[in-house]
Amino acid sequence: MDWLVAILDFISKQILNVPAYLIGIVAAVGLIALKKPVGQVVGGGLKAAMGYLILGAGAAVVVAALAPFGNLIFKVTGAHGVVPTNEVITAQAATQYGATSAYLIVVSFIVMLLLARFTPLRYVFLTGHHMVFMATLLAVVLSVGFGPDNTLLIVLVGSVLMGVIMVVMPAFAQPFMNRVTNDDKLAIGHFNTLGYITAGALGTAVGRKSRSTEDVKFPQGLKFLRDSMVSTTLLMVVLYLFFAVWGAIVLPHSQAMKIFASSATPPTDFGGYFMAAFAQALQFGIGVSIILYGVRIILGELVPAFQGIANKVVPGARPALDVPIVFPFAPNASLIGFMSSFVGGLVALGVIAVWLGPAWGVALILPGMVPHFFDGGGAGVFGNATGGRRGAVVGGFVNGLIITFLPALLLTVMGTLGLANSTFGDADFGWFGSVVGLLARLGTVGGSIVLVVFAALLFGAACLYKVKLVDTGWLPGKARAEWVEAQKAEAKAAAQAER
Repeated sequence: MDWLVAILDFISKQILNVPAYLIGIVAAVGLIALKKPVGQVVGGGLKAAMGYLILGAGAAVVVAALAPFGNLIFKVTGAHGVVPTNEVITAQAATQYGATSAYLIVVSFIVMLLLARFTPLRYVFLTGHHMVFMATLLAVVLSVGFGPDNTLLIVLVGSVLMGVIMVVMPAFAQPFMNRVTNDDKLAIGHFNTLGYITAGALGTAVGRKSRSTEDVKFPQGLKFLRDSMVSTTLLMVVLYLFFAVWGAIVLPHSQAMKIFASSATPPTDFGGYFMAAFAQALQFGIGVSIILYGVRIILGELVPAFQGIANKVVPGARPALDVPIVFPFAPNASLIGFMSSFVGGLVALGVIAVWLGPAWGVALILPGMVPHFFDGGGAGVFGNATGGRRGAVVGGFVNGLIITFLPALLLTVMGTLGLANSTFGDADFGWFGSVVGLLARLGTVGGSIVLVVFAALLFGAACLYKVKLVDTGWLPGKARAEWVEAQKAEAKAAAQAER
């Protein structure tokens, strides 16, 4: 069996764990299905993979720029607790659950393709690193419930659960995604889907007459702020320098210098300290710009190639892609959502510290900058699509509450890993992992049966939702869309009357 584990481990870690390879393979398969020439197949596959690598390079720059920012905030505020970081908790679990998660990734991917091929939920989940995170999470919570020696049962039940969640969540989010993109060619494949759906629904409720974040009217002297790269970078400069000044006031000199110790030129005085903060803010803006460029390349190569898969391999399927894919549709909203989500995380942190922690022993969940940027940014885009500026703010804020409270709940079903200094940070890991972990405690027989029934009910609900709402063209935020069109018609009529 060791050779089989080694093969599955190679496939999961070296191929399925690298989204760029997965995207490139999918693009190549799609072009082959379209009977394109060999050169076009190779070129299209490479460009799609390179686009995702560019996106990943941008994300790495953003993460590196946010790390000292988060450290700075925690140092000046004195906050202590658990930081939700998917990569960290996955690494901590790898030694004990690595083989099981490898099986889960491969088998669940096959389950997903079969469901996409033969059921109404025609979505192909292509965010490889989130597949690894979900597989690790399920391996942990099912091992805690069933016992670590029941590997075969864990793989069978876990693969069904994971295959189902990979087609169900894109289906539930599809109407909101269609509103964001103004077509139905793309799906969201990111396990913070609950946060995006919630943001879209709240946008519908609070923003019926709210203008888009992208329609901000800048004074003549501030026209440069319409450039999303400039406005994003400028805001981060202001935030970075604000907390840097705070840190210079309240922190000892040696401790303040350590915050930027990993920078290219570690500071030794406060002049270098402030310039290091300024440089990190610029790096953040550069990273966001790289992400947007990578997204454009992916869309240009993957979407046309995916038509081949949709027509030949999985008819009618949509690619479910990582959340940065929505950022270019509303760059201002992504930034507003990020900041609103972070504020929501701070509010939730206060609630836990003052009430839930002392009363119920709930772990103190610190707001991680990375999940708040990506999850909050996505929530802002979805909230803006259905509710304009109000939707972006409210959607981002509530997303921040969700990705703070749910990770705290998830810790209770993770066994000894629940005592670690990290946990999974996105909404779907929180709710799905908690439900699966609680049901698995019913035992190997009872837990397995109940979990399969749970997966069937979730799948059935998604199929009904898809047939009754998605396939009939339902879109959220209809009232606001009609109001926006009316405003455009009035503006057009006024402009014609002035001529």
